[in-house]
Parts: sequence; structure tokens; C-alpha cells
Amino acid sequence: MLSKIVIANRGEIALRILRACKELGIKTVAIHSTIDRDLKHVLLSDETICIGLPPIINSYLNIPSIISSAEITGASGIHPGYGFLSENADFAEQVERSGFIFIGPSPETIRLMGNKISAISVMKKSGVKPIPGWNYENNKKINNIDFCNNHNININYPVIIKSAYGGGGHGMRIVTNKSDLKNAIQTTQIESKKIFNNDTIYIEQYLTQSRHIEIQILSDGKGNAIYLTERDCSIQRRHQKIIEETPAWGITPEMRTFIGECCVKVCQEINYRGVGTFEFLYENGNFFFIEMNTRIQVEHPITEMITGIDLVRKQLKIASGYPLNIKQHEISTLGHSIECRINAEDPYTFIPNAGRITRFHSPGGFGVRWESHIYSGYTVPAYYDSMIGKLISFGKTRKIAIARMKNALSELIIQGIKTNIELHLKIMNDIEFIQGNNINTHYLKNRFNI
Repeated sequence: MLSKIVIANRGEIALRILRACKELGIKTVAIHSTIDRDLKHVLLSDETICIGLPPIINSYLNIPSIISSAEITGASGIHPGYGFLSENADFAEQVERSGFIFIGPSPETIRLMGNKISAISVMKKSGVKPIPGWNYENNKKINNIDFCNNHNININYPVIIKSAYGGGGHGMRIVTNKSDLKNAIQTTQIESKKIFNNDTIYIEQYLTQSRHIEIQILSDGKGNAIYLTERDCSIQRRHQKIIEETPAWGITPEMRTFIGECCVKVCQEINYRGVGTFEFLYENGNFFFIEMNTRIQVEHPITEMITGIDLVRKQLKIASGYPLNIKQHEISTLGHSIECRINAEDPYTFIPNAGRITRFHSPGGFGVRWESHIYSGYTVPAYYDSMIGKLISFGKTRKIAIARMKNALSELIIQGIKTNIELHLKIMNDIEFIQGNNINTHYLKNRFNI
């Protein structure tokens, strides 16, 4: 049972976790770097511990210090949030070996689904197609162009080279012709080794008209699992999501049931525990599996808005040992929800912009939700991800959700630093977005050349 947890993260997700803990009567310990003393969740937590200097390797990736924080404070569990160590199987293993509850899947599950090649193998058994591609032949890694030539691997261009352990746009290279393949493979391997400490890569057909569709699941590791509809995350810049919405336009109930049941089947087979998201590329009526995120997603609030289910609360309950008490037939959805990621960055160059917020006003009104840790006088540090908030709208229809998002964006005031609010307003006023036409992962590039 969870009585006190260490929140091993920062920013808006740390505040989201703290709020859920307070509702459940769970005490909280906020860890923080020396520059994060004034974070909102640090100010509101029951206990706080400074674990190191601002660079993440000295603080939020410092496994010994995080586990020591749990030992010193008598915590019973550790919540990794998203990013940082949330999908690090070694961290989860050390947490459990130290006698604490890791609020997430088992280390074995993280390893299985965190490696994209093994995850693809698992998903194929459930009836889901992978993107046509090439990874292993006779258990040998594809690691150079000579291997491809010598084994008569017929590659149809364009392709995308990916790290087996990559994510967030890292460890990816798009190749349009054979002459660039060798260099792209070597460059991707170097980047993968540097970031993920593993140079295993694989090659996939590069789909040019696909949408990014993901399925949210809840599973208790005891055979009970459900899916909570889909999200469309196609509005991206350089593989980084900017806007998400649910439900996805054009996904029929039959298609939703098929892909949702496939995901549930996998969760039951691997004894998945907690929240998770299966990600797919969707093109010409087909779902192609790309990866699973074994953690809470940034965009989880829009699913909460249309289902009425608090995903972080459920995550904490499952980690406490409670069985999932919701059946699939009990899940109902209402309306439409959109999320805009608000980043501290130059709206034209997209360079992150740190600094002190001199004036701040959050939007409000019916169907508007603001998830953020910032406040007037808060200084955005230069060491971390540029996302400083999430603006969520809800309406009975997509049209109403867009109208409310426009109003909310126009009310959102953040001064002292640069943000991407202007870009979001441009998208919300774009006729192609409003009508849902030509929405795919290349929308921003095709429409605004960004």
C-alpha cells in the first residue's frame, strides 16, 4: 500500500501527481535540483529534498539520490512521471530491489515493450501489423549498408532509421535514396549509443500520409485491462507532439474496437501493470504499430475529459494493489477534447527561451482546463524541457472544443519570456485544421513550412 511517495519528476506532471496523492491521502516527498526550489509542487509537498545540481545527470537522473530520498523519508513508493527515468527498466528494478513500489510496470515489462523490436514481435502476435521494415535477419543486427547488400535486402525508399530504444524524435533519420543509407545508419547508431547507451537500430518504410493515433490503456497486472478510446497526435514538429485531440476523426467504432481489443490482449498476456499507451501510424484504413509508452502520457488529460476517469488516480490505486474495478462495457465517452502544449520558445526559430515570467494570467471558463506549474515571478530554467503548460478544452463537438480553445489561448497571458501561443492560435484558425482536412504528421511542414 502507498502511504507516502517520492515524486521523481518536476514541472506540471509533478504537480499533477501531488494533487492526485492529496485526494487519496498519500503523503508526498518532492525531490528537486538546486534551481527548482521554487517549483509549485515543491512548495506544496509534505516534504522536500534537494538531490543535486541542475544538470539532469546530477539530479533527476541520479538514481542513488532518488532512492536515498525514499529511504530517508520513509516513503513506500516512487512515481517517475514521464520522461527522465519513467521508462528506465534498471531504475524500476533498483527501486523494487530497495523495497519500494515502482509506480509503473514491472522492470521486465518495461524492457520488453521499451525495445521497439521486441515490442513489434509482441504486437504481431495480437494481429496488429508493424510498419513494413527490416531489423534482424538470423539474429544479426543491421549495422551497415554492406549487410543490406550482402543479404539481398530490398529497401524501398523513403525509409526511416530508428533506434530500438529511441523516443521523442531522438535516434531517427529519414533516408530518401540508397547513397545516403550508410551514413544515416552510422549517424543514427552514434546518436543512439550516446543517448540510449545502445546502438541497435532498425529500418522502416517511411509513411508520408499517416496520422499518429494512440490507444490509452489501464491494466492491473491481474488480468483486468481496458482501453480508453484513442487520441490523434498528428500535429507534430520534428516528431515532437504539439497538439493532441480525442476522439480521432474518421475512426469508426469497429476500427476502435479492433485496435483497442488488440491492445488489451497484449496487456493481459504480458501482465501489464498501470497506465500505458500503444502508438500507431494510421494510413489507408490500417493501424501500424510503432511503439508502446510504459508510463503516463503528457496528453492524458484529454482522455480524462471525455471519459471522466482520473488516470493518475487509477495509476496510484493499481500500484497500491487494488484491482481495476472498471469493465470495458462501462466505459462511455462524451464530447471532444483538445490539448495544446505551451512551450517556452521563440515562435519563429523554436529555440527554447528561459527567463523570469513577469506577468501571468491563466484562462478559464466552461470546458477549459489549465495544467501548469508556472506563476507570476517564476523563472523558467534553461536546463529542462521547454514545455511549461498544457491548455485543454472540451466541448460537446469538435467545433465547440476548437472555439473554446481559441478563447482560452487569447486569454492566456505569459509575459517576460517567449512562447508558442501564437502558433497554436494560427493552427486553431486554419481552415484545414478546422475542417479536419489533410491532417497527418506532416501537417505543420506542409501547411506552415515548419
